[in-house]
Amino acid sequence: MYPQTLTNLQLEIVKLYSTKMERQDLLELKQVLANFFAQKAIQEADQIWDEQNLTDDDMEAWLNEG
Repeated sequence: MYPQTLTNLQLEIVKLYSTKMERQDLLELKQVLANFFAQKAIQEADQIWDEQNLTDDDMEAWLNEG
């Protein structure tokens, strides 16, 4: 079995969570992280959309499949 190592993100989060936080602050931080990763996903999707010259009609066709 291979030893499991933490990523740089996981290490930073472990450091951050080693401090005592109020529940509301923790919820706000989780929302910030969720928003950060959602924005990254949107940017990647937009880039793919542009590279493949996709249109709203393409999206409508996908939604109406099946």
